[in-house]
Amino acid sequence: MPTYKAPVQDYLFLLNDVFHIERYADVPGYADLSADIVEATLTEAAKLCNNVLAPLNRIGDSEGCTRHEDGSVTTASGFKEAFDQFRDGGWNGLKFPEEYGGQGLPSVLAGVLVEFLAGSNLSFWMYSGLTQGALTALLHHGSDELKRLYAPKMVACEWTGTMNLTEPHCGTDLGLLRTRAARQADGSYAITGTKIFISAGEHDLAENIVHLVLARIEGAPSGTHGISLFLVPKFIPAADGSLGSRNAASCGSIEHKMGIHGNCTCVMNFDGATGWLVGEENRGLNAMFTMMNEERLGCGTHGIAIAEAAYQNAAVYARERLQGRALSGKKLADKPADPIVVHGDVRRMLMTMRATTEGARALAAWTGIQVDLANRAADPAVREAAEEHLALLTPVIKAYSTDTGFASAVMAQQIYGGHGYIVDNGMEQFVRDARINQIYEGANGVQAMDLVGRKLGMNGGKPIKAFASEVEAWLKRHADTQALAVHVKALEAGLGDLTQAALWIAKHASEDPEILGAGAYDFLNLFGLVALGYMWGRMCEVAGEKLAGATGQASAHLNAKLAVGRFFAERMLPETAMLLARIKTGAGATMALADEAF
Repeated sequence: MPTYKAPVQDYLFLLNDVFHIERYADVPGYADLSADIVEATLTEAAKLCNNVLAPLNRIGDSEGCTRHEDGSVTTASGFKEAFDQFRDGGWNGLKFPEEYGGQGLPSVLAGVLVEFLAGSNLSFWMYSGLTQGALTALLHHGSDELKRLYAPKMVACEWTGTMNLTEPHCGTDLGLLRTRAARQADGSYAITGTKIFISAGEHDLAENIVHLVLARIEGAPSGTHGISLFLVPKFIPAADGSLGSRNAASCGSIEHKMGIHGNCTCVMNFDGATGWLVGEENRGLNAMFTMMNEERLGCGTHGIAIAEAAYQNAAVYARERLQGRALSGKKLADKPADPIVVHGDVRRMLMTMRATTEGARALAAWTGIQVDLANRAADPAVREAAEEHLALLTPVIKAYSTDTGFASAVMAQQIYGGHGYIVDNGMEQFVRDARINQIYEGANGVQAMDLVGRKLGMNGGKPIKAFASEVEAWLKRHADTQALAVHVKALEAGLGDLTQAALWIAKHASEDPEILGAGAYDFLNLFGLVALGYMWGRMCEVAGEKLAGATGQASAHLNAKLAVGRFFAERMLPETAMLLARIKTGAGATMALADEAF
């Protein structure tokens, strides 16, 4: 059975030593966030995830969820009791405003909790994860009355939330949706239609479920400009929050899917269900994307989380599994074979997993701070810069982290060999669970197109220029720092490749628009490598500075950072040159085959 240990030490290193969160004391939520409080919070969260949620991960996978004849759903054994613990601990309200019962702590700290929860049990986390996303949309766009009635219950996780976008005939192209909303005399709407792939759509963990549903009001324009967002509760509450009658929103069936079996993914039927408008008419996508952008960052963290869990188990197995001898000579002369960790190809996989996971974690944490600055900073210029950072980096974090997360799960399975294909060892579940992260919240190809099609030219290219300027400033500061020479050399080359790629696409896409589609994925991966290269440079800078005064476990952690960072700089970051070469081939080879020849 696989095990999990939340990476508390790594996050303390990032938050305290690399990003110095104490520098943001003037930002609401940060003032009382001392190093002791951060450590205590993460340690308590780790206990819940390591000891309660991780042991349920395989149970959720094997049992799944059960739908009954009345449409109700029972979750896997132990989930309800664990959810009660999660709720009672106040974990769902970590980042939400105190006026609704939250703790008002920074989003970056809540993001750490997301990795712990998703790494220990992704299916379980999604019940509260969707709640947080729906709550974010409600707080940004809902009326005061809707927020008064629903927000406190959702912050406390007494009521959970969902997002209902996809329909059987339309996924990413939401302009095709058919769910309709009819105005009622009391100001509510009757919502009719069918949604599919609805995570946490029905369950027994909370007394009410609040669905956010995209629908088209009668007479609204066609396409995306005619879509509105509605709040549709499972039970319609009275003004005092007590539950009233059952709404006409029900789970028609549970989707049979590849992974995340412990989460109830539903076909939801709305048969004239009562709903209330969230935000303005025909501005539903604007409201929903408040939730979607948060979910995309969270989705990237899911990729990091599963990669971490898979790596931990693969590393233990590699140290214990005896097979073959090291090329340089026997390591364990008293044993019939050496542990497979001595073999170069096994180490290649372990180092790749660790380098991408820890680099992506740093990128997500850095971006989590930008979420707080965008939402809470007093200076408009700071907020604007943070918003541009988020716009640029969100598709990169979502796609790059989930792609490498899945690849890491596959590598962990490969390290186990045939035992990785066997259910008992849990590696195949990591592979199955990781796969969805590349698909939902906007498939990764869509993220790549968003990056090259919208974000590169945003505000005259200001966001990517700001990113490049920050990396260039770091390179200039350390041009003569011998200890960082390997990082400076590789990152300088990578940034040059990124700049060339951006300029090449900008120049040639106007001549051949297909260049955007053909080169988007390569560009996103190139960007991901450079972003992680920058994170590794910063981490190794700090690790080198702290190493002289470190002992014991702290010294081991810092030395490992330097070794893994060097691997990334020497063995992974040079891939930017290959990606640039592919981008510069244009779209000819990709688009040459006639449609009917496929």
